[in-house]
Amino acid sequence: MSSAQESENRVIIVGAGPGGLASALMLAQAGFDVHVYERESGPGGRTKVIEKDGFKFDLGPTFLMYLPVFEEVFAAVGRDLFEELDLVRLDPLYRLNFGSGGHLDCTSNLEQMVERVEDLAGEHNAKGFRKWWTDNQWKLELSEPCLQTPWTSWKDVTSKRAIRVLQVLRPHLSVAQDLGKFFDDDRMVMATSFQAKYLGMSPYNCPSLFTILAFIEYSHGIFHAIGGLGTLTKRMAEIATEMGVQFHYDSPVEQVIIEDGHARGVTVGGERCEADAVLINADFANAMTTLIDDDDRKKWKDKKLEKARYSCSTYMMYLGIEGRYDVPHHQIHISSDYTGNLSDIEGAENLTWEDPSLYVQNVSVTDPTMAPEGHSTLYVLVPVGNTRGSIDWSQEGPKFREMVLDQIAKLGFTDIRERIRSETIITPDDWAENDIYRGAVFNLAHTIDQMLFSRPRNRFEDVDNMYLVGGGTHPGSGLPVIMESAKITSKLICNDFKVRPDWGEVSPWFPGLKVPAHLRENS
Repeated sequence: MSSAQESENRVIIVGAGPGGLASALMLAQAGFDVHVYERESGPGGRTKVIEKDGFKFDLGPTFLMYLPVFEEVFAAVGRDLFEELDLVRLDPLYRLNFGSGGHLDCTSNLEQMVERVEDLAGEHNAKGFRKWWTDNQWKLELSEPCLQTPWTSWKDVTSKRAIRVLQVLRPHLSVAQDLGKFFDDDRMVMATSFQAKYLGMSPYNCPSLFTILAFIEYSHGIFHAIGGLGTLTKRMAEIATEMGVQFHYDSPVEQVIIEDGHARGVTVGGERCEADAVLINADFANAMTTLIDDDDRKKWKDKKLEKARYSCSTYMMYLGIEGRYDVPHHQIHISSDYTGNLSDIEGAENLTWEDPSLYVQNVSVTDPTMAPEGHSTLYVLVPVGNTRGSIDWSQEGPKFREMVLDQIAKLGFTDIRERIRSETIITPDDWAENDIYRGAVFNLAHTIDQMLFSRPRNRFEDVDNMYLVGGGTHPGSGLPVIMESAKITSKLICNDFKVRPDWGEVSPWFPGLKVPAHLRENS
């Protein structure tokens, strides 16, 4: 047994995204010699701030939700999340604009929300919202242990935690079908299911467990980080550096070195960099097919990866605008033909030209630091199909841009074309060229056959001494869930190397599982 201070094991982390950074913090605190290799010139992955023409934009995620998991990661290294970041609670959470008519200013105040639901959709749906709230409180309580612990075998389905979650998993129902028990107004189904897009999936195909995503937002609220959400990963990297983590930027990993079925390190710039363990924080399918030879993989072969199901992609616009708009920080427009729009996205063969769903962040109404004085920063995200389909973005892109500008003008962004001073567009092809398999920005789809023990495991099953963190492993996609994956993987590494970490009040082991001898207080 080793204490946190006595461990000298070297861990190489491939990628400085949020999952890799959280793992670096926790492993450094546990005494590991941590080296992070990142192909970009700085940390964050897609959770970073980009700058152009004096405007600042979050490249990927734009807000924090379910803060307890972030607070735990910071607390494990003796830090306070709220002291490290300038966080602002948003109310309303967002305005939902329905193409079929009406809008809803969503809040985490239950009583206000019930009143607003009644104004929009009547008494029956307001009562349904209360019932939905209670049902999802229970669902989250039962499912959390399954999302906080590793799945190492199909035998885990007979565990107590699995039996508990089966009470709420309802595998025969989709998110939308589950919500039909509570609402008879389609707009309320949409208001409590569009969050399935955080997983890159349609609520009509997404497993019913994930109604908890909307509940987490409504019950815990959402937060903006002043300066952009990229300040989170920037600060994590700064703290990790202070703790002795060594970052190697502009250092793309070329290959994971595998000998006798064990990961022995990585090659960077043609040089061998050895380690006792390798932790992959990169797009899963892309990392497997580019960093690890097919012969070194037993389960996740190229053929299996080719047949796997992947999330949707996104069409992004980052706009620097002259002037300010007095409209909400977040707006989500939901298509008048929502099912048709979702079908186009999942089919990946067609673009929705008539009233597509989209999200617009008008961040400057809350945070003037994101744009020059008297200007605004707009972030526009349109869910679209991944590159599995035949959409030619070189042909369709210019026309799609015009349609999107027309669409956001309906949300209160008047004279938008005349006011653009900076513009950057990212298409699914661009994401794919940026090492994201098929441009599927939310990684492997969260279908029943790609969840829990059927998802790539945190302790990678194909190669010894190799671990995974991020959206491509358990529990899945989305920043809070990626933080959970970092906690799970860090605990597994500490256990495998017989290290008892000093993470303060943060448990070194998993709820409901037998504690190994070396982690017990009297060991």
